[in-house]
Amino acid sequence: MTLRRVWMLSVVTVINVVLSACSTLSGTDDSSGIAYACGELDIRVSRGEKSNLLNVEYQDKHLLLKSSESASGALYIAPGEDDTRFWSKGEKARFTVQGETYPECLQPGDVSMPFEAGGNEPFWHVTVDSSNLVLLRPYEQGPALTLPVEVIESNRHGRVFGAEGENIRVVLTVARQLCEDTMSDAQFPNQAQLDVNGEVFNGCGGDPERLFRGVEWQVQKLGNDALIERSRATIRFLADNRIAGEASCNRFSGRYRLTGEGRLVVTGIVSTRMACASELMAQEQRFLEMLGQASRLTIGRNGELRLISEGGRNITATH
Repeated sequence: MTLRRVWMLSVVTVINVVLSACSTLSGTDDSSGIAYACGELDIRVSRGEKSNLLNVEYQDKHLLLKSSESASGALYIAPGEDDTRFWSKGEKARFTVQGETYPECLQPGDVSMPFEAGGNEPFWHVTVDSSNLVLLRPYEQGPALTLPVEVIESNRHGRVFGAEGENIRVVLTVARQLCEDTMSDAQFPNQAQLDVNGEVFNGCGGDPERLFRGVEWQVQKLGNDALIERSRATIRFLADNRIAGEASCNRFSGRYRLTGEGRLVVTGIVSTRMACASELMAQEQRFLEMLGQASRLTIGRNGELRLISEGGRNITATH
């Protein structure tokens, strides 16, 4: 995957930050708690006044959860509300509010496992899990090479993985920085640098859905037009490829899918059938039509979401 360097930090710059930082994890517990990123949702957890209580802060909200038995890890549940909970094990966690489970919560610099990254010109692909690194080597057509892997650097900027085998030394450096493939326009949450016996290759990696899941996106513009004053249109990308939100007057839901080339497909949009002022109904119809026609999803330089149709019409949203 070739990187776009117009407005993003270069891979070399970001990777050097990862390599130069100390090898300790910055997300360790302190008086202010532990920070996690659950997709686009940032949360902070800290101990309550009693040892069996946990504070969870997110989006100007505050939850107080109570410890509960768990087969593994640490589980905290809201009293009287079993579908609101926080579970953690090691550096990773799961956060659920009223039955809605957010993307996996990661401490700064951590990555979801298995982690995949790749690049083009030449093509390469790597998958890392807790035990192994599986590599499709640049310039080679042979079978994938599987090597035992270890984390050799760990800090708030990213991770560095190392693997060795007969006549080969592999180092994969991963940084949390938006990465774009100019061949497909697909975007990824991580920049990656692969070093095979001293030869370096750049690429992208991570789950693209972490770039837009976990928050409510508030629509700011339909094309070049701002929304009607005091009106509201929102979009949420939920688990199991569900999409939902407010369309100006009515609520809507549907399904979405990202293709391997970074294309967006939105299907099955349905909405409630309330009647509102004609201006709002016209805006709602336009919004739902543009949403159903969207074929690309991108994150802009200021973190804004853009849903783009084949005709170039954009829905622009922020959170």
